[in-house]
Amino acid sequence: MGVFEALEGATSAYGQVVVLGKIVVGGSAALTAASFLGHERLFWVGFVSCVLGVAFHTAWVALFYELFQPVHRTLALTAAFFGLVTCGMQAVAALLYLGPMLVLKGGSSLSALPAEQAQALAMVLLKLNGHAFNVDLVFFGFWCVLAGFLIFRSTFLPRILGILLMIDGLGWITFILPSLGSSLFPFVAGASALAEIPLQFWLIVFGVNPERWKEQAAAAAPDRR
Repeated sequence: MGVFEALEGATSAYGQVVVLGKIVVGGSAALTAASFLGHERLFWVGFVSCVLGVAFHTAWVALFYELFQPVHRTLALTAAFFGLVTCGMQAVAALLYLGPMLVLKGGSSLSALPAEQAQALAMVLLKLNGHAFNVDLVFFGFWCVLAGFLIFRSTFLPRILGILLMIDGLGWITFILPSLGSSLFPFVAGASALAEIPLQFWLIVFGVNPERWKEQAAAAAPDRR
Protein backbone atom coordinates (compact mmCIF):
# COMPACT_ATOMS: atom_id res chain seq x y z
CA MET A 1 0.00 0.00 0.00
CA GLY A 2 2.84 2.38 0.82
CA VAL A 3 4.33 1.83 -2.64
CA PHE A 4 1.07 2.85 -4.35
CA GLU A 5 0.82 5.91 -2.08
CA ALA A 6 4.36 6.97 -2.97
CA LEU A 7 3.80 6.38 -6.69
CA GLU A 8 0.55 8.34 -6.64
CA GLY A 9 2.15 11.31 -4.95
CA ALA A 10 5.13 11.32 -7.30
CA THR A 11 3.17 10.95 -10.56
CA SER A 12 0.39 13.39 -9.66
CA ALA A 13 2.78 16.06 -8.40
CA TYR A 14 5.01 15.67 -11.45
CA GLY A 15 2.21 16.05 -13.97
CA GLN A 16 0.05 18.61 -12.22
CA VAL A 17 2.70 20.74 -10.51
CA VAL A 18 6.13 20.22 -12.08
CA VAL A 19 5.16 19.96 -15.77
CA LEU A 20 2.49 22.67 -15.74
CA GLY A 21 4.82 24.84 -13.68
CA LYS A 22 7.38 24.62 -16.49
CA ILE A 23 4.92 25.15 -19.34
CA VAL A 24 2.48 27.77 -18.07
CA VAL A 25 3.62 31.38 -18.36
CA GLY A 26 1.65 33.30 -15.76
CA GLY A 27 -0.42 36.23 -16.99
CA SER A 28 0.15 35.66 -20.71
CA ALA A 29 -2.19 33.53 -22.80
CA ALA A 30 -0.06 33.99 -25.92
CA LEU A 31 3.21 32.97 -24.25
CA THR A 32 1.52 30.03 -22.52
CA ALA A 33 0.10 28.84 -25.84
CA ALA A 34 3.54 29.06 -27.46
CA SER A 35 5.05 27.21 -24.50
CA PHE A 36 2.47 24.42 -24.78
CA LEU A 37 3.17 23.95 -28.47
CA GLY A 38 6.91 24.16 -27.91
CA HIS A 39 6.92 21.56 -25.12
CA GLU A 40 4.48 19.06 -26.57
CA ARG A 41 6.47 15.98 -25.57
CA LEU A 42 6.81 17.20 -21.98
CA PHE A 43 3.08 17.97 -21.94
CA TRP A 44 2.17 14.40 -22.94
CA VAL A 45 4.57 12.97 -20.35
CA GLY A 46 2.79 15.11 -17.76
CA PHE A 47 -0.63 13.93 -18.92
CA VAL A 48 0.35 10.26 -18.76
CA SER A 49 1.81 10.91 -15.32
CA CYS A 50 -1.53 12.37 -14.14
CA VAL A 51 -3.46 9.37 -15.48
CA LEU A 52 -1.09 6.97 -13.76
CA GLY A 53 -1.64 8.95 -10.57
CA VAL A 54 -5.37 8.21 -10.78
CA ALA A 55 -4.69 4.49 -11.21
CA PHE A 56 -2.22 4.35 -8.31
CA HIS A 57 -4.59 6.34 -6.08
CA THR A 58 -7.51 4.00 -6.82
CA ALA A 59 -5.42 0.96 -5.89
CA TRP A 60 -4.22 2.69 -2.74
CA VAL A 61 -7.78 3.57 -1.61
CA ALA A 62 -8.97 0.00 -2.19
CA LEU A 63 -6.05 -1.51 -0.26
CA PHE A 64 -6.50 0.94 2.61
CA TYR A 65 -10.17 -0.01 2.95
CA GLU A 66 -9.30 -3.70 2.96
CA LEU A 67 -6.63 -3.15 5.61
CA PHE A 68 -8.64 -0.90 7.94
CA GLN A 69 -12.18 -2.25 7.83
CA PRO A 70 -11.46 -4.37 10.95
CA VAL A 71 -10.81 -1.12 12.86
CA HIS A 72 -14.22 0.40 12.04
CA ARG A 73 -16.02 -0.76 8.93
CA THR A 74 -18.31 2.27 8.59
CA LEU A 75 -15.47 4.76 8.95
CA ALA A 76 -13.30 2.74 6.55
CA LEU A 77 -16.14 2.73 4.02
CA THR A 78 -16.65 6.48 4.46
CA ALA A 79 -12.92 7.05 3.97
CA ALA A 80 -13.07 4.90 0.83
CA PHE A 81 -15.94 7.07 -0.47
CA PHE A 82 -13.93 10.25 0.00
CA GLY A 83 -10.91 8.54 -1.52
CA LEU A 84 -12.83 7.48 -4.62
CA VAL A 85 -14.28 10.98 -5.03
CA THR A 86 -10.70 12.24 -4.86
CA CYS A 87 -9.76 9.79 -7.61
CA GLY A 88 -12.73 10.99 -9.66
CA MET A 89 -11.68 14.62 -9.31
CA GLN A 90 -8.14 13.63 -10.27
CA ALA A 91 -9.56 12.07 -13.43
CA VAL A 92 -11.57 15.24 -14.18
CA ALA A 93 -8.42 17.34 -13.67
CA ALA A 94 -6.54 15.00 -16.03
CA LEU A 95 -9.26 15.43 -18.66
CA LEU A 96 -9.11 19.22 -18.32
CA TYR A 97 -5.31 18.91 -18.54
CA LEU A 98 -5.84 17.83 -22.15
CA GLY A 99 -8.06 20.80 -22.97
CA PRO A 100 -5.49 23.50 -23.74
CA MET A 101 -3.52 21.30 -26.14
CA LEU A 102 -6.68 20.13 -27.91
CA VAL A 103 -7.80 23.74 -28.34
CA LEU A 104 -4.42 24.98 -29.52
CA LYS A 105 -4.07 22.08 -31.99
CA GLY A 106 -7.75 21.85 -32.85
CA GLY A 107 -7.23 21.91 -36.61
CA SER A 108 -10.26 22.33 -38.81
CA SER A 109 -12.75 21.80 -35.97
CA LEU A 110 -11.58 25.03 -34.32
CA SER A 111 -10.26 26.85 -37.37
CA ALA A 112 -13.02 29.48 -37.12
CA LEU A 113 -11.61 30.69 -33.80
CA PRO A 114 -9.13 33.55 -34.01
CA ALA A 115 -5.76 32.79 -32.43
CA GLU A 116 -6.40 35.13 -29.49
CA GLN A 117 -9.73 33.45 -28.68
CA ALA A 118 -8.18 29.98 -28.89
CA GLN A 119 -5.41 31.09 -26.52
CA ALA A 120 -7.94 32.63 -24.12
CA LEU A 121 -10.02 29.42 -24.17
CA ALA A 122 -6.90 27.39 -23.43
CA MET A 123 -6.23 29.58 -20.39
CA VAL A 124 -9.82 29.12 -19.17
CA LEU A 125 -9.40 25.34 -19.38
CA LEU A 126 -6.14 25.62 -17.46
CA LYS A 127 -7.92 27.55 -14.72
CA LEU A 128 -10.66 24.90 -14.61
CA ASN A 129 -7.95 22.27 -14.27
CA GLY A 130 -6.59 24.18 -11.30
CA HIS A 131 -10.01 24.44 -9.66
CA ALA A 132 -10.63 20.71 -10.17
CA PHE A 133 -7.26 19.99 -8.59
CA ASN A 134 -8.19 22.17 -5.59
CA VAL A 135 -11.44 20.22 -5.13
CA ASP A 136 -9.38 17.03 -5.35
CA LEU A 137 -7.16 18.34 -2.51
CA VAL A 138 -10.19 19.12 -0.32
CA PHE A 139 -11.62 15.61 -0.63
CA PHE A 140 -8.13 14.21 -0.12
CA GLY A 141 -7.99 16.25 3.08
CA PHE A 142 -11.20 14.66 4.36
CA TRP A 143 -9.77 11.25 3.47
CA CYS A 144 -6.60 12.05 5.45
CA VAL A 145 -8.62 13.01 8.54
CA LEU A 146 -10.65 9.80 8.43
CA ALA A 147 -7.64 7.65 7.55
CA GLY A 148 -5.61 9.24 10.32
CA PHE A 149 -8.36 8.51 12.83
CA LEU A 150 -8.50 4.89 11.69
CA ILE A 151 -4.73 4.59 12.05
CA PHE A 152 -4.97 6.15 15.53
CA ARG A 153 -7.63 3.60 16.54
CA SER A 154 -5.76 0.68 15.06
CA THR A 155 -3.44 -1.52 17.07
CA PHE A 156 -1.14 -2.45 14.19
CA LEU A 157 0.38 0.93 13.25
CA PRO A 158 1.97 3.67 15.41
CA ARG A 159 -0.68 6.12 16.62
CA ILE A 160 1.57 9.12 15.94
CA LEU A 161 1.22 8.42 12.21
CA GLY A 162 -2.54 8.81 12.53
CA ILE A 163 -2.26 12.08 14.46
CA LEU A 164 0.11 13.55 11.88
CA LEU A 165 -2.15 12.44 9.02
CA MET A 166 -5.19 14.10 10.61
CA ILE A 167 -3.28 17.37 10.93
CA ASP A 168 -2.19 16.98 7.31
CA GLY A 169 -5.80 16.49 6.25
CA LEU A 170 -6.94 19.67 8.00
CA GLY A 171 -4.32 21.54 6.00
CA TRP A 172 -5.56 20.23 2.64
CA ILE A 173 -9.17 21.04 3.57
CA THR A 174 -8.22 24.74 3.64
CA PHE A 175 -8.20 24.57 -0.17
CA ILE A 176 -12.00 24.73 0.03
CA LEU A 177 -11.09 28.44 -0.10
CA PRO A 178 -8.29 28.39 -2.69
CA SER A 179 -6.89 31.76 -1.61
CA LEU A 180 -6.64 30.53 1.98
CA GLY A 181 -5.05 27.24 0.96
CA SER A 182 -2.53 29.03 -1.26
CA SER A 183 -1.57 31.49 1.48
CA LEU A 184 -1.09 28.63 3.96
CA PHE A 185 0.59 26.33 1.44
CA PRO A 186 4.10 26.40 3.02
CA PHE A 187 2.58 25.17 6.30
CA VAL A 188 0.31 22.67 4.53
CA ALA A 189 3.27 21.31 2.55
CA GLY A 190 5.27 20.99 5.77
CA ALA A 191 2.44 19.12 7.50
CA SER A 192 2.09 16.89 4.44
CA ALA A 193 5.79 16.02 4.45
CA LEU A 194 5.74 15.27 8.18
CA ALA A 195 2.72 12.98 7.82
CA GLU A 196 2.79 11.32 4.42
CA ILE A 197 6.51 10.59 4.05
CA PRO A 198 6.81 8.80 7.43
CA LEU A 199 3.59 6.87 6.71
CA GLN A 200 4.87 5.73 3.33
CA PHE A 201 8.26 4.85 4.81
CA TRP A 202 6.67 2.85 7.64
CA LEU A 203 4.34 0.92 5.33
CA ILE A 204 7.10 0.12 2.84
CA VAL A 205 9.84 -0.76 5.33
CA PHE A 206 8.00 -2.13 8.37
CA GLY A 207 4.43 -2.74 7.23
CA VAL A 208 1.68 -3.49 9.73
CA ASN A 209 2.00 -5.74 12.76
CA PRO A 210 0.37 -8.92 11.37
CA GLU A 211 -0.45 -10.47 14.75
CA ARG A 212 -2.20 -7.35 16.00
CA TRP A 213 -4.06 -6.96 12.70
CA LYS A 214 -5.35 -10.53 12.99
CA GLU A 215 -6.39 -9.90 16.58
CA GLN A 216 -8.29 -6.75 15.64
CA ALA A 217 -9.86 -8.47 12.63
CA ALA A 218 -10.96 -11.41 14.80
CA ALA A 219 -12.44 -9.04 17.39
CA ALA A 220 -14.35 -7.15 14.69
CA ALA A 221 -15.59 -10.30 12.92
CA PRO A 222 -18.74 -10.80 15.06
CA ASP A 223 -19.83 -7.23 14.33
CA ARG A 224 -19.76 -7.88 10.57
CA ARG A 225 -22.02 -10.94 10.67
